[in-house]
Amino acid sequence: MLLGSLLVLLLLAGANPAAGHAALRSLDPADGTVLPSAPRAVTLTFSESVGLLDDTFRLFGPDGRRVRTDPAEHAPGRTDTARVAFPAGLGRGTFTVAWRVVSADGHPVSGAFTFSVGSPSAVSAAVATGRAEDPLTRALHGLARAAAYSGAALLIGTAAFVLLCRPPDPRPSRGPLAAGWWTLLVSTLALLLLRAPYETGAGPAAALHPAALAHTLTGRPGLALLTRLTLLAPTALFVRRLPTTTTMPNTRTTETTPTTWTAHTTRTTPTTSTTTTTPTPTTSTTTTTPMPTTPVAGTPSSAKAAAAPLALTLPLALVLALLLALTWAVSDHAAAGIQVPWAMASSVLHLLAMAVWLGGLTALLTTLQGEARASRAPVGGTAAETTDGASAEETRRSPNRDAQLTATVTRFSRLAVLAVTVLVLTGTYQSWRGLGSPAALTGTTYGRLLLAKLLAVALLAALAARSRRWTSRLAKSTAPASPAAPPPGPEAVARALRRSVLAEVTVGVAVLVITTVLGATPPGRTAADAAARDGWAPTAGVPGASVAVIPFDTGSPGGRGRVQITLEPGRVGQNAVEAVVFGPDGGLSAVPELRLSLSLPAKGIGPIDARLTDRGGYWGTDTLTLPLPGTWTAKATVRVSELDQASAARTVRILR
Repeated sequence: MLLGSLLVLLLLAGANPAAGHAALRSLDPADGTVLPSAPRAVTLTFSESVGLLDDTFRLFGPDGRRVRTDPAEHAPGRTDTARVAFPAGLGRGTFTVAWRVVSADGHPVSGAFTFSVGSPSAVSAAVATGRAEDPLTRALHGLARAAAYSGAALLIGTAAFVLLCRPPDPRPSRGPLAAGWWTLLVSTLALLLLRAPYETGAGPAAALHPAALAHTLTGRPGLALLTRLTLLAPTALFVRRLPTTTTMPNTRTTETTPTTWTAHTTRTTPTTSTTTTTPTPTTSTTTTTPMPTTPVAGTPSSAKAAAAPLALTLPLALVLALLLALTWAVSDHAAAGIQVPWAMASSVLHLLAMAVWLGGLTALLTTLQGEARASRAPVGGTAAETTDGASAEETRRSPNRDAQLTATVTRFSRLAVLAVTVLVLTGTYQSWRGLGSPAALTGTTYGRLLLAKLLAVALLAALAARSRRWTSRLAKSTAPASPAAPPPGPEAVARALRRSVLAEVTVGVAVLVITTVLGATPPGRTAADAAARDGWAPTAGVPGASVAVIPFDTGSPGGRGRVQITLEPGRVGQNAVEAVVFGPDGGLSAVPELRLSLSLPAKGIGPIDARLTDRGGYWGTDTLTLPLPGTWTAKATVRVSELDQASAARTVRILR
């Protein structure tokens, strides 16, 4: 009942379509506006629904002191807005508003702007608007996200490997299973505790505030984490019932060694096989006595529980895996933007395919290493302990053990091909959805991270192809061969396969790290949403960085668009400039030439040439020096072809 309620709340909470990292579209009053009288309120409009915090707005007067305001609220019927009412009698001068909201995909967005009453202050007050985010909180949150991805991959991938690939000895898989479950549990608890300080930009100690957890559980990300924790309880019971033991016949004359898949059993003392011989000297029969199973963990309450049918285990595993993956989809980029239902389904399939591939690789590696240790164990003598508490007599390789291992590797190879196919299809869709235009692949941080992930996955696929070749050689080495053409030694081939799988696991860890960073990066479409408005745009970690959006029109087909100019830090002295050109469709556009000059008409200064250079996807410089504060005029000249160019200007405020 609790789990069902959580899932309903999770799917219904904040179900409005959004754009993945909210982009500020408009300000009322606009940034830098000089008003004859104090406004009653300020309203921010975003590209998607946003969550409000207790400290969403902070208003600072001309003297730098904070002015008390009413709590933030949404405009009536508009969850994509944030509004705060101002007290009467604000006075005259320049006021600074610092704001912070939470996107529908769970990531905080912040910024700052100014307005003046009567006339601007002679000198803008140095306002401590606060740090956009605490670096320690951000680092811990990122580590916990990476650990959660790793835990899910180990847990889901190892379970899939045990159930679908049926290794000859599943006991080595208990390590990745336990590690995955505990890693996912601890990382989810950490994410739940860090959620409140991550949203507010506070330090980790803020997680101990009595109201922090209650605030976290009012939003979709918090509900998703609570649901994930709840799902881990039945998952633990399921993991204990997974087949982790084998029943192997023990005889000196039998050619085959079948494997019987059972649930956990109580450890018993191994018995020896018996052989009876008839008095007839020409006929003999061998009676094979199965060796009792060797358990690894858990004690079932009854024989019926120990013999859970595979037909029931597989559907249960699939349901649990789908629900776990859903807790990521409903609180990440998939929950915001276009085509949300399709995006969430794609995200679930993408995560499951990643887990089956990367987690299954880890399980395969532990199985190969366990088989290598078993092959080196002594056949006779004392029952020396080898691996996972099993004796050498219990784990020694039978004549057909290599064939069973080959069958397991072959099954995983086919499963990995299916997982990679799903990854390619869902990844292509998610890339199109997140980028918005091909130019964003190199012109945005999201696009460049996506390129890095694609290269890493391509390398992983190449290593997987090499592993498949070694798998084929392993099959040939264990197949019956004629005396004239003996097969290559299976041990040498197995060693090569282990090295190849280890390389795959190493690259897979890099893919998980990039995926974690990518999940916390604004998609390429967000930049286009920010360009759809005139005024200031937030710059992460730099409250008040100046952003001017300059529309242009050359008069030719396809010659319209906008140039988004970002000056950081937007103050007197040296500034870094980043200029991004957007085409008529709102996507990034590559132009052959872009010039930018700034002038301060009130002081007769300029124009100052910014000397922009093409940096692959955007134009920029790090050496623009602005000597005085004030309202500067930024003039952009855009050449879209050999004959067509246009110039346009907008004002941008530079602080002292």
